[in-house]
Amino acid sequence: MDTSKIILIAVIAVVVMMIAGVYNRLVKLRNRFKNAFAQIDVQLKRRYDLIPNLVEIAKGYMKHERDTLEAVINARNQAVSANKQAASNPGDAASMQGLIGAETALGGAMTRFFALAEAYPDLKANQNMAQLQEELTSTENKVAFSRQAFNDSVTAYNTARETFPTVIFAGILGFSEAQLFEVSSEQEREAPKVSFE
Repeated sequence: MDTSKIILIAVIAVVVMMIAGVYNRLVKLRNRFKNAFAQIDVQLKRRYDLIPNLVEIAKGYMKHERDTLEAVINARNQAVSANKQAASNPGDAASMQGLIGAETALGGAMTRFFALAEAYPDLKANQNMAQLQEELTSTENKVAFSRQAFNDSVTAYNTARETFPTVIFAGILGFSEAQLFEVSSEQEREAPKVSFE
């Protein structure tokens, strides 16, 4: 066999192995951030399940605040829908932006809800309401930790995707940039203050 053919075959083999290595590394990192989003998804679903219970308890006390209660439920339903969309493809920038917007709207509605609830002493004294608020606060903290883990995984994936020589093959192999789950408002950056002491 001719030496030039051997060299050509060796170069092709090295390139194929390098592409396979790049592909496998990106798949591993993509699966990591998808798993990290699954952890966010679990906590968001828990929070979405708590909100109707809070509203149901508050209905008996806040009869004249129907608009606020409906706004909370509507914002919750939009967030559930946006979360389902993002969960189906956490790397999709449009889905993630939709979730960020819906979560921001839900955070604003919940802030208004808790501000109004402060004006109802009987509601503040309700044990079920206090317990749900404690669970919501705990869930909010878990969402924040899960979001941090997701963003760390996305950053690792995006960094690997943008480094040489991976950047040469990432687009060709179908690995697009993943979107961070960043909170858009300062108000949303803090867990809601839900204690009625």
